[in-house]
Amino acid sequence: MQKERIQKAKNRRNWRSRKRVFGTPERPRLVVFRSARHIYAQIIDDQAGVTLAAGSTMSKALRDAVKSGGNRQAAERVGEALAKQAMEVGIKAVCFDRNGYKFHGRVKALADAARKAGLAF
Repeated sequence: MQKERIQKAKNRRNWRSRKRVFGTPERPRLVVFRSARHIYAQIIDDQAGVTLAAGSTMSKALRDAVKSGGNRQAAERVGEALAKQAMEVGIKAVCFDRNGYKFHGRVKALADAARKAGLAF
């Protein structure tokens, strides 16, 4: 019963932010998911239903570079790597989907690192 209530509250928070954000080919959606141990980010074109770029603390490039996947430093590394990958594909601007999470801590660190590396949002 408690788990269901928590999940429903998370879904409501997610929907509140998600109903305003839609990824197009010109400006795809950067969505963030965080767990206790890792952080994941994807750049998605919602019209085509395609993931254009993805990065996480579990990816081979970052797995050895980060000591722990559940901290701000790891989130910054994921943001930088995702921005580099997006630039290679030709994406310069995205719309940010925080996926119902508050914009602070690891989510903010990932977003700031992606901005610093060249993504506009």
